[in-house]
Parts: sequence; structure tokens; C-alpha cells
Amino acid sequence: MFAFREPVDAGALMSYGPSIPGMWRRAADYMVRILNGSRPAEMAIEQPSRFELVINLEAANALGPTIPQSLRLQADQAVE
Repeated sequence: MFAFREPVDAGALMSYGPSIPGMWRRAADYMVRILNGSRPAEMAIEQPSRFELVINLEAANALGPTIPQSLRLQADQAVE
């Protein structure tokens, strides 16, 4: 189990955590606001609002655990 999807793309079983591209987009929004004159000390701290569950079905088949259908349906993406 990992916090980011990149290990799942490399062969790990599953991940649940914030989307790194989404976090980079939010960071870019902060940079735009700073470059437009906002003071960083006055900007609110944000937490990720979107989390993704990614399951590697190929790794599950190789390792042997059965992934319940209910978990598969909740996954944002299933890597095959």
C-alpha cells in the first residue's frame, strides 16, 4: 500500500492518496497569486481535497490476494 500512484504504475499492488499532478496545479495557483502581489503569510494553507484509489490488478493476480468487487468499484483506476 502506497500513498501515491507512481509505485502502482511501477508494479506495486495499490495506493490511496492525493493526486500529485493535482497538488502541482494547486502549487502553481499559489505561485500565480504570489507573483500577482499576494503575501504568502496571508494566504490560507490548503489540504488536498481529492484522493485517488489505484489498484494494480496484474500485481494482485501475481501475488494471489483476491480484490473484492466492492473495492474494485470504488477504485478511481485499475491498472491491468
